[in-house]
Amino acid sequence: MKRATLLMGFGIGLLSCFMAGAIFDLPGTRPAYAQEAGEKPDSAAHPASPHAEKEGEEAEEDAILLSKEEQQRFGIQVAQAGPGKLLNYLELQGEVSINNDRLAHVVPRLSGVVREVRKSVGDVVRQGEILAVIESRELADVQAEYLAAIEKLALAQAKYVREERLWQKKISAEQDYLDAKQAVAESNIATRAARQKLHSLGLAEEYIRLLPKRQAGASYTRFEIVAPFDGSIIEKHITLGETLKEDTDAFMIADLSTLWVNFNIYPKDLQHIRQGQEIFIATGQDTPDVENTIAYIAPVVKEETRTALARVILPNPAGLWRAGMFVTGRVVVGDGEEAALVVPKTALQTVEEKTMVFVATPQGFEAEPVQVGRSNATHVEITSGLSAGATYALTGTFTLKAQLSKSAFGDGHGH
Repeated sequence: MKRATLLMGFGIGLLSCFMAGAIFDLPGTRPAYAQEAGEKPDSAAHPASPHAEKEGEEAEEDAILLSKEEQQRFGIQVAQAGPGKLLNYLELQGEVSINNDRLAHVVPRLSGVVREVRKSVGDVVRQGEILAVIESRELADVQAEYLAAIEKLALAQAKYVREERLWQKKISAEQDYLDAKQAVAESNIATRAARQKLHSLGLAEEYIRLLPKRQAGASYTRFEIVAPFDGSIIEKHITLGETLKEDTDAFMIADLSTLWVNFNIYPKDLQHIRQGQEIFIATGQDTPDVENTIAYIAPVVKEETRTALARVILPNPAGLWRAGMFVTGRVVVGDGEEAALVVPKTALQTVEEKTMVFVATPQGFEAEPVQVGRSNATHVEITSGLSAGATYALTGTFTLKAQLSKSAFGDGHGH
């Protein structure tokens, strides 16, 4: 009995020791002094805070990397930050209109029936290009008059030569010679008058020169209405088969390579406006301003609006400007205020309720928060957040903001 009790006690003690050793050998529970040489603490194998490693990755992920081709496609232009002057501007409201000095009402100049209509509204035409063809009896009469005058002149000259020879030989009377001379002068006058009629109808000199050589049976009623200069057809009032009068506005052609921009100036602002003054014109869209000069200021104030007209002649080679567009013009008033760091308002974007400027870095464009100070209609002073000489996005910043938002939702930049 005693032996059984001793064996049971010994077994229980041995089991307790075995369990205690197993517990002390659990991973992560061994004290520091129990680790073998060369082992790392668990805190080194499994860092408790990953923020230090992620800071560099986040900074790189926030950069928007775009190639030069992509920057050009998105309209992103860059500039270097530096000092500037905050100018005070006077804003003027204006409207783009057709340059009336390059506008033509095309009329046929004689009556006739329309046989061909080759152009329509919106077509671009070149000087001398045929717009329409009419059949006119008046044209036939004018050409017949010219041809008859040429024949009469030829006969009068032949008779004059004969009478001059006879008079010199004292065969005929001097009066016959003088009558022949007068007939030549009258025929010359009639021929020149008939020729001028043809010119007044717009017929080319080459056409008139070859007119007497035309073959018998050729049509003398065909009249071509041609473009007076290069331009675009903006109105058309002609249809096939209709009878046109000589003063009908068949077409209206405008040369749209230049346009007028008309501004209404109130009397109180006239003191700030002068001919030749620089003016910045904008359409209100996210496009750079156009710089030009005031070409004309009306000497009188309109009775209806109590405003004076100021006009700018606007080059339009690419056709981006269109008549009827409303624009805003700005002219500089005063000397302005100096500022240490100035950027245009197009460079600013609001991201997470913070004013940001996109700074160009080797990793790409990065949004940097800035503090703004004084401002005018186009520019703003930067008081902090942007260093002088830093390269920043001048235009196209909305695209950069959209790309930054896309990255925030996990879509990445794709570059």
